[in-house]
Amino acid sequence: MRVNSPVTNNEFVLDDGKTIVSTTDLKGKIQYANPYFIEVSGFAEDELIGAPQNILRHPDMPAEAFADLWLTIKAGMPWTGMVKNRCKNGDFYWVLANVTPVIEGGRPVGYMSVRTKPNREQVRQADDLYRELRNGNPRGLTLRHGQVLRGGLVGKLARLSHLSLARHIGLGLGGVSLMLALLAVGLWTSGDGSVLHGWLSTLSAVAVVGALYVWYSLHQAIVMPLQQAIGFARKMAGGDLTGALDIPQHNDMGQLLAALRQTNINLHSIIGDVRANFDEIKLATSEIASGNMDLSGRTESQASSLQQTAASMEQLTTNVQQSAGNVASANELAGQASRIAAQGGNIVSQVVQTMGDISTSSRKILDIIGMIDGIAFQTNILALNAAVEAARAGEHGKGFAVVASEVRSLAHRSATAAKEVKQLIDLSLSKVDAGTALTSNAGSTMSEVIESVERVTHVMDEISSATQQQSHGLVQVNQAVNQIDDITQQNAALVEQAAAAARSLAQQAEWVAQAMAVFKLKEIAARRGMPQAHPHAASPATPRLEKNKFKQLA
Repeated sequence: MRVNSPVTNNEFVLDDGKTIVSTTDLKGKIQYANPYFIEVSGFAEDELIGAPQNILRHPDMPAEAFADLWLTIKAGMPWTGMVKNRCKNGDFYWVLANVTPVIEGGRPVGYMSVRTKPNREQVRQADDLYRELRNGNPRGLTLRHGQVLRGGLVGKLARLSHLSLARHIGLGLGGVSLMLALLAVGLWTSGDGSVLHGWLSTLSAVAVVGALYVWYSLHQAIVMPLQQAIGFARKMAGGDLTGALDIPQHNDMGQLLAALRQTNINLHSIIGDVRANFDEIKLATSEIASGNMDLSGRTESQASSLQQTAASMEQLTTNVQQSAGNVASANELAGQASRIAAQGGNIVSQVVQTMGDISTSSRKILDIIGMIDGIAFQTNILALNAAVEAARAGEHGKGFAVVASEVRSLAHRSATAAKEVKQLIDLSLSKVDAGTALTSNAGSTMSEVIESVERVTHVMDEISSATQQQSHGLVQVNQAVNQIDDITQQNAALVEQAAAAARSLAQQAEWVAQAMAVFKLKEIAARRGMPQAHPHAASPATPRLEKNKFKQLA
């Protein structure tokens, strides 16, 4: 016997109202496990599907219990009993197991097990019983169809209560018939020849015939319909709703058969409708799940794009703010240039005015030089006249003549110097005029420069203002994009939750559909010479059940 480990002393108590459902093939390999089975066992779904059922066996379970289980279900009868199972982590849980053979075409193809939560008294009794069986079974207890039978004569007598109705009737009427037959034979062989003896013999023979008739009538009226009802009910319990019942009579047993047939018809109709509806639900949930997955992918892509956009907008905002700072600096520099240009314009105006003053002074100097030149000319004339007069004076005029000559020489030299000064002044005046023209042009140019700088300053002011507004607008746009990004992230999370919910709904619909698949709505002929089941059945997550699983038939 397989021994699973590890084992702990921690009990997992089942929830009220929840059931553990599984189906296996004829070799006991799991083909379907409902979600609660997966949750309680602790195994993953792919670990259970295709694995032997004894993967859950607890070492405390005696071999006698499983021997009785297999003996019962292989005989085509359902088995009900207490089972202690082991979780993957070593914990244990008690279940009240109901194992039913699944019949197709008159042959078993697998087994369905439905486990419910037992009460604590049932757990205590089962724990005591299995401990006694493991400890040598001193009382000689046996298990039959999940029921505990005592050993010895008392146990054998108690087993008589488990006989079928047919055997009870057969044993009862058979005993009566045997006694009557023995009485009739005794009377016939006594040979006294009396009329009373003859009548008693005849009555005994008639009684034997009557007993046989009663047995036949009871067998036809009760035993056969009851066996038919039991077989039909077992097929329904195994999920086979394809059976048909003939009701040859309308007595109490006929009404029982009619009620079973109507129950089968109602279940067939209801399960057929439910299965058809679940087929549509499976399709719808599959489409919803697929659509939500696509929407989730697109939303995540949009969220990623928005994140990139938000990062780009943030970088653009930083660049614009930096540009706004640079424009403000340029605007300040333009203002300084405008002020410097204005100062240069003032200096140039002062230079122009100074050059004008120099030109005026030079012209006054020319006038003075002209006056000096005139004085020198007149002095020269006077010197000539003085020389003439000195010559006329003779000896007395020689000293005066010398003086006159010297005066004439000075006048000549003054005239020459005045002429040279005049030439220099003329040259200076021409240069001063040229300088005045240049400074005038420079003044005009500086005025234009000042005007241009003022216009540049005005434009820079406008650019600075526009840049500040643009920076403020980009900050708002960046905030809006960040808000959209947050909302999109939330939407992506919600869409992902919706997709997960849709997948869960589709999975649950698949589980319900597979749970309903144990009910067969169409007859399938037994396939002789072929294996009835495959150890590696499809997982419950697949869209349809494999043909070797308990057939899902429309």
